[in-house]
Amino acid sequence: MIILDTDAVTFLEHQNNEVSEKLRGRLTDLSGEEEVATTVISYEEQIRGWCAVLAKAHDTDKQIRAYDRLLKHLETYRDIDVLPYTAAAGRCFAELRVKKVRIGTMDLKIAAIALSLNATLFSRSLADFQQVPGLKVEDWTLLT
Repeated sequence: MIILDTDAVTFLEHQNNEVSEKLRGRLTDLSGEEEVATTVISYEEQIRGWCAVLAKAHDTDKQIRAYDRLLKHLETYRDIDVLPYTAAAGRCFAELRVKKVRIGTMDLKIAAIALSLNATLFSRSLADFQQVPGLKVEDWTLLT
């Protein structure tokens, strides 16, 4: 199983971008070989960002554009499996805290989900995620 980190899902939403095309190509290469998903943690991170965007959209035109982009964001999540934060992931998270792994809480939760499923995480944040013992992580921007 491949789990897309929050940044990977963000790049999937940007269709005219060299980096997003690289990711799409890699995912196409994996078609049928591996299940591809993201996490409810990534969804939470992105929704928090969208709420901030919507709160700043004070005039009607800005609101219309923001809601249009939010709808496209929702369509992205309709097209990909979203993994839950399970009891097993919660236990992994707690163990990582005891081991004093020093990365952001949301990244640590994403890592815990990946560990609990023995999945590979696609992320550009290798410096952070490589601190997590046992986590399989690949920088998808380096993949061809």
